[in-house]
Amino acid sequence: MSKICEICGKKPLTVNSRSHSMQATKRKQYPNLQTKIINGKKTKLCAKCLRTIRKKS
Repeated sequence: MSKICEICGKKPLTVNSRSHSMQATKRKQYPNLQTKIINGKKTKLCAKCLRTIRKKS
């Protein structure tokens, strides 16, 4: 199950998680994906693309 927006191609970023002592550990930051039915097909969209589609229609 991929975590990529089907419209803009936004995908997870690798970022540092910082503890209280500022020690860095790698973690993933995922896009805000929503599953919606568009034209009879299930698609995964990020929240920004969903907002743009809603705005233009």
